Amino acid sequence: MSTDFNEFDRSFLPIIDRAFQDFRDDVCILFEDETYTYGEVDEFSARIASGLARRGFGPGMKGAIWSLNSAVAFIAAIGLLRAGGVWIPVNPRNSARDNVEILVRFGCEAIFFQETFRAPVAEAAEGLGALRAVVSLGGGDPSSSPAAAGMEAAEPLDDFIAGASATPPPVEMKGGDTLTIPMTGGTTGLPKGVMLSHRNFRGIEHAIRHGYSDRRVVSLCAAPMTHVGGRAALTSLSSGARFVILEKVDLQVIPRTIEQERITDFFLPPTAIYSLLDQPNLGDFDLSSLVGLSYGSAPMSLARLKQALRVLGPIMRGGFGQTECPMFISRLTAEEHFENGDPASGRLAPDSILRSVGRSTVISEVAIMDDDGGLLGPGEPGEIVVKGPNVSEGYYQDPEETAKIRRNGWHLTGDIGVLDEDGYLTIVDRKKDMIITGGFNVYSTEVEQALLAVPEIALAAVIGIPSERWGEAVHAVVVAADGAEPREAEVIAAARERLGGVKAPKSVEFVADLPRTPVGKIDKKSLRAPYWAGRGRRV
Repeated sequence: MSTDFNEFDRSFLPIIDRAFQDFRDDVCILFEDETYTYGEVDEFSARIASGLARRGFGPGMKGAIWSLNSAVAFIAAIGLLRAGGVWIPVNPRNSARDNVEILVRFGCEAIFFQETFRAPVAEAAEGLGALRAVVSLGGGDPSSSPAAAGMEAAEPLDDFIAGASATPPPVEMKGGDTLTIPMTGGTTGLPKGVMLSHRNFRGIEHAIRHGYSDRRVVSLCAAPMTHVGGRAALTSLSSGARFVILEKVDLQVIPRTIEQERITDFFLPPTAIYSLLDQPNLGDFDLSSLVGLSYGSAPMSLARLKQALRVLGPIMRGGFGQTECPMFISRLTAEEHFENGDPASGRLAPDSILRSVGRSTVISEVAIMDDDGGLLGPGEPGEIVVKGPNVSEGYYQDPEETAKIRRNGWHLTGDIGVLDEDGYLTIVDRKKDMIITGGFNVYSTEVEQALLAVPEIALAAVIGIPSERWGEAVHAVVVAADGAEPREAEVIAAARERLGGVKAPKSVEFVADLPRTPVGKIDKKSLRAPYWAGRGRRV
């Protein structure tokens, strides 16, 4: 299919305004003991927008939300947008130093913060000089952040909005205007900022609404709303969704909340789903209200996916997206997890489909490109490329890096994949994670999937390490399953049986856990670093 960008080339703000009118008396947000209707969120966020406007904050200016998940943090983000601002979502799990650098680099002119983060916000404020607004959202644990000098200008939120209009200021935004600048999950240096526009959010909203098929949704927001969760919530407002927000992922609170609030939809990364499945009392909760559990951000173990389908029912929804092209590059629907798209049959789809990330969506066109820019046919591996209204405007103030991810009108994802005859997309690796051993290409994800099929292994990461004989040797870093004590020779033999001698690891390292980046992905760069130190190159 060919995507028409013009359909979405308008401001996203009228969609928010219309949602507030269409669902005015319906509950919009539940968080701990707080409840807000759509009408109340409308007025609250409008007062925040008006408070910003009367302090000289206007369209195109950047404002940050530095907070764990909460109702007021989400409402503050909406208010920031309604003032015409650009939302800088600060990952509270990043190092404070990195977050301060990001805010200073972007020249933020407003900061809304949870009290837990008062000290680093003070440091950022000092580097930013004159700010239009520094606003405390309360909440959190103030004792965890020492008293900060230079924060006399910080206002409690109630004072900030006192006397402010319940009607948002009039702002004119275009489709290409930046709405938010999330960070890429960079593992060296400062991450790049990705400019997601009003056009992008219009496209995502269209895809979200199409997926809900007019049903009313009760969405559990447990994953950080600085990432996929926040984008999904903003673009679900037009569907009249009710959002139940948790401050953080808690594997006992999640099933209890699903039961109590009759949750229909939520998102978790695969590692959190594994932990949820491992809860010994999961079967004690009534999870029958669930319609969709979306997974993504990293490959999911085939064995664990089948376990989730067996334990949780036909609710799993896979997909592929990235910060530069959020959420809807491809989707594997709940029905597609079953033979002939029929969950009632109880027969799972072939493994080739379950390993895939589905097919292109209502807002995407997906292809596979070779190194010369040519498009490849079914079964031929190459770089996954995409067109669609969810393709970002590029990297903030970095046209050179933006040019590197665009070619012949396509967005280059940096992932290696294969399309089959039916359009199902399978990711075989990150392009930079490919291992070249003895002249053969080995995709680390394929080896990891084989290792995860070994019952004694809970987690696995595969990297290339220096080898005098092979150039690079395939090396596995694994976490044993509870109570298991696998031996290196047994792991290598199991992988060799599944993959053959070239792809099987030449060595195995056992660790208690795998390192993670601030966004929760396995940090392969830190795993590689000791092996390549002092060599001047890492391939």
